[in-house]
Amino acid sequence: MSIQSKVNQWSTVSRFCMDRMADYGELISIELAQARAQLAREVIALVALAVAGLFALSFFCIAVIATALSTPYFVQVAWAIAAAWLLLCVISFIVVRAQKPVRSFRVLQDEIHHDLQAVKEALK
Repeated sequence: MSIQSKVNQWSTVSRFCMDRMADYGELISIELAQARAQLAREVIALVALAVAGLFALSFFCIAVIATALSTPYFVQVAWAIAAAWLLLCVISFIVVRAQKPVRSFRVLQDEIHHDLQAVKEALK
């Protein structure tokens, strides 16, 4: 290959990369807005679920303890409920740690990967 053809090839690749930079900027802003909206929806839903679940379970536990109040098993019921809550916390922790994190900006990563492949092919 001559030097002129190499210069032309690099010029074409650099123009391609410069054209794609504007697209990347636009794509970043779109994906950032989508990620922000999805995060807000998920956080609101999780907070509502947590509050409702805690209230429901708390009142259920109070009802069970109140039912056992006049029985000889009152202390055992109270400790069993406390142990169940502790077990629920441990299971929740394990489930949270086992979840795969969400991949943000996946479309942008894919676009950059495809463009890098195109540049590599163009420079062969």
